[in-house]
Amino acid sequence: MEARAMVAVSTVCSSFVFFQLLFHFPVVSTCHSLLVGTFGLYLFFFDEATIADPLWGDPTIVNINIATASGYLISDLLIILFNWKVIGDTSFVIHHCTALTAYYFVLRYGTLAYIANYRLLAELSSPFVNQRWFFEALKYPKFSKVNVINGILMTVVFFIVRIIAIPPMYSYFYSVYGTEPYIRFGSVIQFFWISTCIVLDVMNIMWMIKITKGCIKVISLIRQEKAKDSLQNGKLD
Repeated sequence: MEARAMVAVSTVCSSFVFFQLLFHFPVVSTCHSLLVGTFGLYLFFFDEATIADPLWGDPTIVNINIATASGYLISDLLIILFNWKVIGDTSFVIHHCTALTAYYFVLRYGTLAYIANYRLLAELSSPFVNQRWFFEALKYPKFSKVNVINGILMTVVFFIVRIIAIPPMYSYFYSVYGTEPYIRFGSVIQFFWISTCIVLDVMNIMWMIKITKGCIKVISLIRQEKAKDSLQNGKLD
């Protein structure tokens, strides 16, 4: 087994064991998202090899991040499947399997490392999503100030890292389509590059719509409560 493959496999296994030991679902998800999201942000700006050649640039460092994320996804997928009656969610299974398929080709063939890391930046929204669970566990009121602020931040960050990030990805795909480096991928990698991105982006758009509706609903209810209080106090704003 070549050195790159050995590093990838060992990192995936280490990541899997680490996240299995943590086990607690929101804690694991938050640790993972902060780890790969922060490291991914650094690589996005400073990994010269993949920045210079996003399709075939040396993936050695980026692959550590991809392998870490893969280990987490396998761990999380097993937790979901073994506890299906409690936390089972078909959308998460589809998401994890799609992402793992994409990461397999990155780790196996050393291609598209920059693109895969770019996709990993979406994890920067997860801490805000998970924070809702922590507030609920601590019995914070749904309309408490910290809950509302977290909900707004979650909506904004989710939109930035998962929705605004979509057009540049497809614009880049269009710019390299048919070029010699793209043709070198072969039909299989070409197919899975675009198909996995489409699946993940459709899911992100669906989640964005759901999150936005929830955010608008909460803000509207808060405004209604404020208007009601003003009327009760004899003050009509």
